Amino acid sequence: MMRFPRMLPLCLILSATLPAFAGPVTDDTGRSVDIPDEPERIIVLHEPLLGIPLMDLGVEIIGAYGRGDAGELQSAVDFTTATLGDRAQTTPPHGIGPFGNINIERLRTLEPDLIIGTEYDAAQADLLSAIAPVYLQNTGTGRVRGFEVEADLAGLLRREEVFEARKAPYDTQIGKLRKGVADILPGDSFLAVIVHDQINLVGNTSGMVQALEDLGLVREDIEGSVSNAPGSNFAAPISAETFMQLNPALLVLMNSYMDPEQGEVAVHARLDRIAPGWDRFMMPAREGRILYLDPAQVTSPTVASAEHTLRAVEDWLIAQH
Repeated sequence: MMRFPRMLPLCLILSATLPAFAGPVTDDTGRSVDIPDEPERIIVLHEPLLGIPLMDLGVEIIGAYGRGDAGELQSAVDFTTATLGDRAQTTPPHGIGPFGNINIERLRTLEPDLIIGTEYDAAQADLLSAIAPVYLQNTGTGRVRGFEVEADLAGLLRREEVFEARKAPYDTQIGKLRKGVADILPGDSFLAVIVHDQINLVGNTSGMVQALEDLGLVREDIEGSVSNAPGSNFAAPISAETFMQLNPALLVLMNSYMDPEQGEVAVHARLDRIAPGWDRFMMPAREGRILYLDPAQVTSPTVASAEHTLRAVEDWLIAQH
């Protein structure tokens, strides 16, 4: 009987050093994952699709693809700063290797307590699970839409109330703009296009799509659209001939991510090379039913990207009067 009181403090010390687990959860690929009750060292395998939604919820991440050891960007586009501005975390996440090539030793050194990847990371999930629990979140068109990724991650980390508070001003703005959009457009269809070396239809996973749909618009139904391709990537090409035949109530145009110039002039110049005369032929261009957006701001699956879209819509509505 005398031994038990002396062992109790030791048990408490040992238990305090072990992470508390919330219990098993099932990720979007059907895997059972034991995640920490309050993860504090999260690494993401895709910063725009996973890291930015977490930061938008006030969650700090310690590591991500596409950055150097000190957090310096290794890509030409800073989606995080473009989307979140001064709401981005002060200390950037450390890099875990170039895109598509994880540095396992670097990853291990960061001592994560949770790794969050996309459904496309399933092949390496078992390997990474030897370092920390790995949760795979759907991100592809046909599996999630709008900013469902942010909502899903809020549920995973028990930040539903944070998400609802984050979304409340957005919901208010939707209520203010919805009637104005309906009154000025000749219909309720929209089409979102991003122009690289070819014309691409944008998929359904982004704050931009969420905002347009919440404003009462519906994606134009086009044969071969990415909207009906489960798990497809962000965008799918269409021919210039098909593009020039389209007449959505609202046409959304974005220039290539890689072009430092954005906005109307830059998109016009790029489209002119691919589809000469498009702006003289297409009704949305002739009638001024075009919304020009910066893809770095609006294409993450976040409330923040949806808000950027609403600000552009508001400016466009003001310009119509």
